[in-house]
Amino acid sequence: MTRTPTYATREDVKNALDFKQTARADRQIDRALHTASRGVDALCRRRFYPEIATRSWDWPNAQRARPWRLWLDENELLSVTEVTTGGDIVPPESVFLEPNAYGPPYNQVQLDTASASSGWIGGDTHQRSITITGLYAGCRDDETTAGMTTSALNDTATTVSVDAAASAQVGVGSLLRLDTERVIVTGRRQADTGQTLTADIDAQAKTVLLSVADGAQFAIEETILIDGERCLIVDIAGNSLIVRRAWDGSTLAAHTTGTAVYAPRALSVTRGALGTTAAAHSSTATVHLFTPPALVHQLALAEAINVLLQEQAGWFRTATGGSTSREATLTALTALRTQVYDALGRKARLRGV
Repeated sequence: MTRTPTYATREDVKNALDFKQTARADRQIDRALHTASRGVDALCRRRFYPEIATRSWDWPNAQRARPWRLWLDENELLSVTEVTTGGDIVPPESVFLEPNAYGPPYNQVQLDTASASSGWIGGDTHQRSITITGLYAGCRDDETTAGMTTSALNDTATTVSVDAAASAQVGVGSLLRLDTERVIVTGRRQADTGQTLTADIDAQAKTVLLSVADGAQFAIEETILIDGERCLIVDIAGNSLIVRRAWDGSTLAAHTTGTAVYAPRALSVTRGALGTTAAAHSSTATVHLFTPPALVHQLALAEAINVLLQEQAGWFRTATGGSTSREATLTALTALRTQVYDALGRKARLRGV
């Protein structure tokens, strides 16, 4: 099965719910996120993640369309690498992606009527006579710089080591780009940060300041592991980490000076994802993080949380008011679905024959 990215991450769900069951439900969370993300695609009738692909269309005159225009329907484009018609390559300067006034994404390809290639042509048959290789997605290819890799990567390795900044932003389900290669994060493992505690800490939740040798080696919102206790870094002051103790279902414990500090900076990934090719990368390659539209992210997160809570309740959640109880309503989730569809859904009907 081809792995696809999710629009929210395992860590997003855990941060939102913040209860002990999430520590034992990684596979359940991942399943809910994939269900939720593909549900968003179905609701909006478009896919929001970028994919390099070659796709084919019939000669448009078979549909009595204008001979220079090709409607893409759900195959919206961000950019084009090559266009052919009837087996001939169309010069790039003759290809117009429309609507150019507010794309990408683009929902149609037109040929410049002032050029020699002023119309689509058929080959031996009108079927699949047009091919377009390019970057397909139903939204802009927005990325943020998450951090860097910390070790070189060959074209077969399935683990990417990243720095603290990337560890804090990336989660299971994230879509990353290293140079021209895209990878999907499928898991995370603990790695030694090279740092140790420089003072003892007790087993009390109110003790939230951890002293380390170099606070610059960590990032806010990164999780760390000390012995068997996980902590979430909420602030950094010099060489002091301000944390939330007993994070993600772990147990409060005392820790002594010199204890090693670990962080989930070893990412298990699917290489060469979404039409890209696995390649070698340097030890300081920039990690680019794909960021879906904010509403898409929020709906995927809400849908996944709803699935998790419904499963825990045997799909019979109840809301109690006074002396009565009733089945829990999904008014807020329904409103969010409507908001996402109104803002990002494809409204045109599918083409009929």
